[in-house]
Amino acid sequence: MESMGKEQPRPRRSFTPEFKAEIVELCRRGDRSVGQIAKDLDLTETAVRLWVNQAEVDAGERDGLTSSEREEPAALRRENRRLREDVDILKRATAFFATETR
Repeated sequence: MESMGKEQPRPRRSFTPEFKAEIVELCRRGDRSVGQIAKDLDLTETAVRLWVNQAEVDAGERDGLTSSEREEPAALRRENRRLREDVDILKRATAFFATETR
């Protein structure tokens, strides 16, 4: 009975860059509002507005980090995490072989 009246959270969806570009183009045409486009395509208005804003940044129409500038720190964090794991493995291997040689 507790779940009555409570909405389940919407599952997280991912969209291709091509799909996002099409939505941004629809918004730029100006035929319909961002809210109406989002509603018609069952998207959140916030997501569509973020896509439009990011497209403006990427096109140089607005200040901010471009998509490639946003991706670089994430890629560096992934590489850093992988390198730390490699170092940890090497430390354990060194300790193992140090005990084996005694």
